[in-house]
Amino acid sequence: MAEEGKKIAIIVGAGPAGLTAAYELLKHTDIHPIVLEATDVIGGISQTVKYKGNRMDIGGHRFFSKNTAIMEWWNNLMPVQGAPSKDDILLDNNAKPLQKDGPDPQKEDRVMLYRDRVSRIFFLRKFFDYPISLKYSTFANMGFKRTVKSGIGYIRSQFSKLKEDSLENFYINRFGRPLYELFFEGYTEKVWGKHPSKLGADWGSQRVKGLSVYALLKDAFLKPFRGDDVSQKKVETSLIEQFIYPKFGPGQLWEIVADDIRAMGGEVRMKHEVRCVNVEKGKVVSIDCLTPDNTIINVPCDYLFSTMPLKNLVPSILGIDVPDDVYQIAKELPYRDFITVGLLLDKMKIKNETKIKTYAGRVPDTWIYIQERDVQVGRLQVFNNWSPYLVKDYENTMFVGLEYFCNEGDCMWSMSDEDFIAMAIDELVKIDIIDRDAVLDATRVKIKKAYPAYFGSYYKLDKVKEFLNGIDNLYCLGRNGQHRYNNMDHSMMTAMVAVDNIKNGISDKSAVWNVNTETEYHEQRQ
Repeated sequence: MAEEGKKIAIIVGAGPAGLTAAYELLKHTDIHPIVLEATDVIGGISQTVKYKGNRMDIGGHRFFSKNTAIMEWWNNLMPVQGAPSKDDILLDNNAKPLQKDGPDPQKEDRVMLYRDRVSRIFFLRKFFDYPISLKYSTFANMGFKRTVKSGIGYIRSQFSKLKEDSLENFYINRFGRPLYELFFEGYTEKVWGKHPSKLGADWGSQRVKGLSVYALLKDAFLKPFRGDDVSQKKVETSLIEQFIYPKFGPGQLWEIVADDIRAMGGEVRMKHEVRCVNVEKGKVVSIDCLTPDNTIINVPCDYLFSTMPLKNLVPSILGIDVPDDVYQIAKELPYRDFITVGLLLDKMKIKNETKIKTYAGRVPDTWIYIQERDVQVGRLQVFNNWSPYLVKDYENTMFVGLEYFCNEGDCMWSMSDEDFIAMAIDELVKIDIIDRDAVLDATRVKIKKAYPAYFGSYYKLDKVKEFLNGIDNLYCLGRNGQHRYNNMDHSMMTAMVAVDNIKNGISDKSAVWNVNTETEYHEQRQ
């Protein structure tokens, strides 16, 4: 409970942005934070799902940032174990498993591991580097005709630029039409359920920013001269090759943050769903929320930090007239939902044909992007390679995650767990990644509103922002709170900047909204 006379901040959501806000308030102000989480899970999409001793990372979370404050923040909570060298056990580079520390040492074992990122594309039943590299193997897998056609297409794209009014044109301008059609068109449509010609170019400028054929050539040339800075500030984000990772998955870090918040006197209340945001004279004065015992309680506050989807926030606001157009824009904001199928395997059919040493000849990939158009699975995670500690029996089993992108209520979302898992197994068998009898166990996890989408009413979002910014003590944070496809560090930065604004008496919220809108974002925290 807050001390009498202390100001109170309600924080909606116990994901990275919400928990960072609470932690920063406790560290840098006298404001008492109360985190209200609608579910019984810490971490939002950065949670780690536990299943019979195995752990699943939802979506895959590489811990790296070009922002020094974020890297220090993580390291203060979970120091990095070892040094970023090729002699570490990164992706089983020593070709042997790590020893376990006990049945569940998670809370005591607060360390990060250095990891090597190995991600590849599975297409034409072959492996390609991700992002696409300009190696002989790439051209050999593509074949002579595709290679020549792609080269001509790229040259043509450099002399005849298209207007970047769609994601399709964004990619064509950087890679040429043939490479776009091979490696971007089909996969992008899987992820978003829309053809790239119907998606905004600003998604590309945010997520892949400087990625291009030129960037690939530059990266290949400069790679031998780089040091061991895991933040890799001079490396295009999509080309990052090394990152740090919590020993027991991303959820471990956020569970630790929640525990630390409670230890410092803050509150984290689970299964508390915010229903109403009460505004008087241009300020939030309280919220109404549904508690675990199915009662509605009113919680007064001096500040409100919201990470809930704008689609839910705007209709919940009472005591102030919400303009019809603002209400409608928020209501129609598009999202993409997410399903992961976890498969426990005794082995995979595909073998390691790279030069990387792996345990028992397993593939070294953290992610495999499935570009094949005859299956619906979008990505395959190999949890053994994120951290050996995610897998209960690391030596004898492999735990993998099949990622599907869908819309809440559609046919994939509505399938029973049994039918969906059967479909997922069929797809991996079809493309020769596993044998059917290799499956030992399976589970399915559904995540709502995992990805804010960049089409439809998204292009009128400024009207919603203007309205919300007019509520003096309301701060919208994180991926869903700003309807922006942020990385985890970007979401954390929105919280840090908001707390800095309050601490320094800054009323202008533009810096909060501008996180991750520039090529280089907030290199130093102000």
